[in-house]
Amino acid sequence: MPNIIELHHVTAYRGHTRVFDDLSLVIPQGCNTAILGPNGAGKTTLLKLLTREIYPVQHQSGDIRILGQQRWRLEELRAHFGIVSHDLQHEYVGYARGLNVILSGFYSSIDTWGHQQFSAEQIARAHHVMAILGISDLKERAFATMSTGEQRRFLLGRALVHDPAALVLDEPTSGLDVKACFQYLDIVRGLLQAGKTIILVTHHIHEIPPEVSRVVLLKGGAVIADGAKADILTSEQLSCLFDTSITVVRANGFYQVVPGTK
Repeated sequence: MPNIIELHHVTAYRGHTRVFDDLSLVIPQGCNTAILGPNGAGKTTLLKLLTREIYPVQHQSGDIRILGQQRWRLEELRAHFGIVSHDLQHEYVGYARGLNVILSGFYSSIDTWGHQQFSAEQIARAHHVMAILGISDLKERAFATMSTGEQRRFLLGRALVHDPAALVLDEPTSGLDVKACFQYLDIVRGLLQAGKTIILVTHHIHEIPPEVSRVVLLKGGAVIADGAKADILTSEQLSCLFDTSITVVRANGFYQVVPGTK
């Protein structure tokens, strides 16, 4: 079984800024992983590399493989590798109906269009996904009129229609109130418990579900720590990551941070 992600000696730029220099990271199938880092750590650049919005500098020893392949047609990649990002939420058209948001995942499009055809099986799959996510009653609602949490669930459903091998979630609870945050985390935990592999990219420690076993700390475009969650989410490690004194608190399998002693 191929690894979900393999980055070997990757150098990448955003504009004229070099974000990664010789970055290597491997995430196997079934390894639920959180990639944690402050703003400016390189998380957005990493997501753009995975979605093929930007490409690494080409050199002999450097490459990126997703599910074992270096080269993908974007439509095929998105069918196997679901990504739910902030950029997608901001770009999505407000007039799209809920059902069409889900269906658009079959074409990796923004809304659905007249030339796109959907089989009865695909439509049934979209309804099934909405039922799983508890959003069936919003299927006729315009995207712009939904709450942030409802929009986030529809975009998750858009990624799930293909039953992808892995999901990458970009700060999934950012902007949600406490109730919506907990509801979304319950959905993510359900997917994890059902066997879906999830990679979480975030700077929010509270977003990391108990089912995530590995944490990678990213800072300044480099991996500064990588290992079992209990070994990585410590007051010392996170104080170093965020350049401030932090005390880690753990409850019900979740971690949270409070200000440490100076």
